[in-house]
Amino acid sequence: MSPQTPTTPAEGLDDVELVVVAYRSRAQVEQMLAGLPGDLPLVVVDNSDGSDGLREVVEARPNGRYLEGGGVGFARAATRGALTSTASVVLFVNPDVRPTPAHLAAVVADVRTDPALSASGACVVDADGPEAGQPQIGCGGWEPTVRRVAVHAAGLHKRLPTAGVYAKPLANAPLRVDWVSGGCMAVRREVFERLGGFDTDFYVYNEDMAFGRASREHGLHEKLRTDVLVPGSSGGSGAPSLEMMRLRGASMARYVRKHRSPAPALAMRALTAAGYAVRAAEQVARGDRQRAREHWAYAVGAATATATVGGRVVTRG
Repeated sequence: MSPQTPTTPAEGLDDVELVVVAYRSRAQVEQMLAGLPGDLPLVVVDNSDGSDGLREVVEARPNGRYLEGGGVGFARAATRGALTSTASVVLFVNPDVRPTPAHLAAVVADVRTDPALSASGACVVDADGPEAGQPQIGCGGWEPTVRRVAVHAAGLHKRLPTAGVYAKPLANAPLRVDWVSGGCMAVRREVFERLGGFDTDFYVYNEDMAFGRASREHGLHEKLRTDVLVPGSSGGSGAPSLEMMRLRGASMARYVRKHRSPAPALAMRALTAAGYAVRAAEQVARGDRQRAREHWAYAVGAATATATVGGRVVTRG
């Protein structure tokens, strides 16, 4: 099944600004922008500070703003981009997704018409392979609990798709979630400001989960658009995969430590670390040592709550 394009008209993008956080991803940003109107307002916060010539790409656009990120991670960079915007709606878009104007207009329309909605997120879908056109896991999900983390750690989420932490929705099948991914997400700027932006305790990963939590605490909810299917690409960041996998584990550990009492938090970290250590062993047995290293990095991140980027500690246990 090929990705579907919603029928929402592109003119719904008035008073909207895209917020893109980049890290050595000029080629990806160029490809993403190629499918969007040239005059669509855009701010790019570049965490590699122009190392790949991205500034020239952004400033060549009539409504392009370029900000140096200074390597502060996604949450801080995205929050800075959004809070310096004057648009009424900000659209967080990752460099490795390929939305059409209609995709973006659909999620924008949601937050404009529902005052109780803090965010509306599209589903990123695989562009190629056996699951082409189907939403990827992690388009949204639910608040971590010991039971949900155990389901995910054991790999049972594949059989029980709504019982784990991360959702893998079916295309066009409505699904209620606690949070949506920031990969292609619309938020009214005043709501984003009121909720304090993304939680900057997180360098990258889990800041969208934290935003969903903050939304619920303020009596708001988020919406996952399983009918807005945005093709994904690969290679959105220049960061090594092992660093990113360790960061994933460390960010989850940081999240449960922050929002759960000590005993459940420790249980969730232990379950996650053990589950990914077992997955690493399984990949070694299958001969896929790269995948094994990635799973092991995730396990180490979950166990230690510590991760580095380029040799610099960005999350500490």
